[in-house]
Amino acid sequence: MSLSPEEYREHLESTSVRAGFSFGAAIVLPESHEVHVGRMRFHYLDWGNKQLPPIVFLHGGALNAHTWDLVCLALRDQYHCIALDQRGHGDSDWSEEGDYSMNAQLGDTKGFVDKLGLDKFILVGMSLGAINSLAFAVNHPERLEALVIIDAGPEMRRPGSSRIRDFVNGVAETVTIEAIIEKALEFNPRRDPKILRRSLMHALRQQPDGTWRWKYDRRRFRVLDQEKHRSERAALADGLDNIKCPTLIVRGGESDVFHEEDGIKLAARLPNGKFVTVPRAGHTVQGDNPKDLVAELQRFLRKDN
Repeated sequence: MSLSPEEYREHLESTSVRAGFSFGAAIVLPESHEVHVGRMRFHYLDWGNKQLPPIVFLHGGALNAHTWDLVCLALRDQYHCIALDQRGHGDSDWSEEGDYSMNAQLGDTKGFVDKLGLDKFILVGMSLGAINSLAFAVNHPERLEALVIIDAGPEMRRPGSSRIRDFVNGVAETVTIEAIIEKALEFNPRRDPKILRRSLMHALRQQPDGTWRWKYDRRRFRVLDQEKHRSERAALADGLDNIKCPTLIVRGGESDVFHEEDGIKLAARLPNGKFVTVPRAGHTVQGDNPKDLVAELQRFLRKDN
């Protein structure tokens, strides 16, 4: 982590106030841990209270576990919140073979929860994490108490997903903080520049020459077989009947990746599915409007668990 503990706490205080939370003195920092699954090392954030029902959070592509900071902070008194850096992201290892297939990431998720001894848990995933969560739910439905899928599904809108991929590839060569912030705000003008600067410290690594590089493995976006990935994602639809646990499908109200009809259709195909829209949010719902997302999660989990 590039932020000191003091800077991190200060960052959480400012972002929480801007998001409409009132944590006050209740702001705590998560513990940073590592675990090995096979040959790979995985980093994760543990927000404490291990006696409470566990929730595992999976982030989107090019993001990291810190994207869930405010959500975890808001839920930590009710749940044991654990946010994973998936392979090739954050402070976890990159795949030596450049293997970012759905099957490899399914193995990561299962290996991770097995290592932590989580028998029954709640799984929350956004975008890439949502697809990986669906894959886990289809293949290991008996492990889940509840499932939350955020702004993604077997069917996603190509113009919106292409815009994300173009941004990720285009910004990868940017080397100064100022230029990175400028491009990030062009992509998502909902963000506050001052807060964005601090948030980026979790996603960037400074090089010996003083320039900055993103922590994610660009090969996931450059060499991933898009047609194969779309085929794998579409094949998940064939296993939706396996998912018996309560499942919440969340869409960002302004998302160009996952449309309302996509969410309604996905929820209808699930044995115990429900669809909601979070207003004033694009694809990255937990970053754009974490307060309303937390409210939806609390409502859903209170009702169904």
